[in-house]
Amino acid sequence: MKLVTYRIGENEKVGILTPEGDSLYPMEVFDLNFKTMLELIDNITADQKKMIQEKMSSGILDAIPLRKVKLLAPIPQPRQDLICMGVNYFEHVHEVNEFVDDGNFKNQDPAIYFSKRVNEAVAPGDYIESHSDIVKDLDYEAELAVIIGKKARNVKAKDASDYVFGYTIVNDVSARTIQSKHKQWYFGKSLDGFTPMGPIIVTADEFAFPPKLKLQCKVNGELRQNTTTDRMIHTISEAIEELSQGMTLLPGTIISTGTPSGVGIAHNPPKILKSGDIVECIIEGIGILSNQVK
Repeated sequence: MKLVTYRIGENEKVGILTPEGDSLYPMEVFDLNFKTMLELIDNITADQKKMIQEKMSSGILDAIPLRKVKLLAPIPQPRQDLICMGVNYFEHVHEVNEFVDDGNFKNQDPAIYFSKRVNEAVAPGDYIESHSDIVKDLDYEAELAVIIGKKARNVKAKDASDYVFGYTIVNDVSARTIQSKHKQWYFGKSLDGFTPMGPIIVTADEFAFPPKLKLQCKVNGELRQNTTTDRMIHTISEAIEELSQGMTLLPGTIISTGTPSGVGIAHNPPKILKSGDIVECIIEGIGILSNQVK
């Protein structure tokens, strides 16, 4: 399934994309009443998923054209801060060490985790706030995000796929000077408007595990990042096993799995985002997350 959160009139709702991708089915056509994506993740059953698939296959459901709704981030207000993985692609290690002041990373280093505060995730098509009064080097990071589907504690890597609800795209927007100034990543990645997310959640059953998907980022049409998700150093399974040892991952937890090489700060000279720039984060099978810098 390809799940969306959308606004129609004054109402925020959850829906499912049609196979054609140009319309959506509201949950009401399935006689389901999930009011938010988090409520759906918490409560949907295997029987309900099967019923949805059967009804969608019938082809007789009423759908709403996407042009009549406003797509929101799939989880507009995450239950907790995002868990992010830092320096988690092989080629990104090299560019960070070369171009970032505090870079001193190795492929065999333990995984790096940090949190990213998000009061409200930025919807597809909405603005990235530049915070130009305090941010002088705004940057992009296209990332595959994993959504946990059930309470996870002391999970073994071999069982990790059982805990994955689905996947979406996150742009881990970053203020590089703030990162360097404070010698940690939390503040420089957590300003308002720094978490574009979407456009959809694709449920885990749509991909083989672990997913091997083409991941790209374009700025004003220029290809900046280009890799596949099997180039991660630390895998999704490893992250779920490690994080769940002594720390409970609740349903709806979002793990953003890191960005590949090609970030703006690593170009020579740096290609920093400016007002008016269009950033497209693209992941095969999920779609395009497009946002303009304000």
